[in-house]
Parts: sequence; C-alpha cells; structure tokens
Amino acid sequence: MIELRELVPGDADALLRIYSAEATKYLGRAPMDAAEARSYARTIAASAAQSPRPLYTLGLVAAGDLLGVVKLHLDRPVAAISYILRPDAWGRGHATEGVRKVLALAFGLLGLPEVSAKHHPDNPASGRVLVKAGFAPTAEHAGFLTYTIRPPSVASSSPYNRSTPWNALSLSSPCPSTP
Repeated sequence: MIELRELVPGDADALLRIYSAEATKYLGRAPMDAAEARSYARTIAASAAQSPRPLYTLGLVAAGDLLGVVKLHLDRPVAAISYILRPDAWGRGHATEGVRKVLALAFGLLGLPEVSAKHHPDNPASGRVLVKAGFAPTAEHAGFLTYTIRPPSVASSSPYNRSTPWNALSLSSPCPSTP
C-alpha cells in the first residue's frame, strides 16, 4: 500500500534517484544533480508551511521507501496533478494509487471543483495512470495530451471526505470515474 508524506531535507538522496535521466525523459527538464536534490528537498519542506498552500509536493512511499513524488498545484487557473516515480517502481500501480490519494485531498479536504493533468504523447504509460485514476482525455496542448477530472456529483457515494486530513487518506473506496 502506498502512503503519502511531506518531503524532508533528508530525502535528497531518494530525490536524486527519482529525478533520474530515465524518469525525466518526457518532462522537459534535466535530471537532478546532488546539489539540486538537496536544495529541492529543503525548499519543498519549507514551502509546506505556507498558508494558503499553493503547492502540495508529497512523497509517495511504499514500505518506508520513497519511490516518487506527487504534486497538487493550486497556483494555476485549474488545479493540476503531476507525478514522477523512479524507474524501478514503474508498472506496479504506485502512480495510480498516489494520484488517487491526491485526488481525495483535492476533492475532499480542499473541495476543488476540477483537477487537470497532462503527459507527453510518447509516454503512454502516464496516460494510462490518469485514465485508471478517473481522468478523461480533453485535448492536446503545447505538445502534451491533457486530462480533466471533476468530483462525483453525488456526495453520499463520494470517497472524498472534507474532514479527513490529507495524510490520513486511504484508498478503501476506489476513485470514481468522471461523471
């Protein structure tokens, strides 16, 4: 089972493995070097204290091992999810589970009306993650395929609870598809 947690400065070595050349291939960025990983870990840990919080950058952890990062960007016209996993964690459902947990945060605790995501067309596995998590394809924009998801319309059947803190979210209920 996947857990989400705040990143801490001690995560720099794990971030270096996550933001590798293979994992960043379709992100339009270079892999992290050691200095960038240390700076990123410190910056993200400090930004978690901001209020209101414009960005949730959460570690995706399985059995105590930091496998990836899932972000919820609130500083955009439409909130957006992004994610990255180290290559040895690909193909095991970890990204889908992490995205579902962040959607529970977005639609439950934060009460957002919509969340978007995108991926490079040469990375179809990322598109499968989004579809499994309930996103619907919407268009192509600036060379990326775009997706959107809205919360379920029937609150009584929703797995999203506004009173549950994000770090206590579980996947006991599957994330519904877009209505």
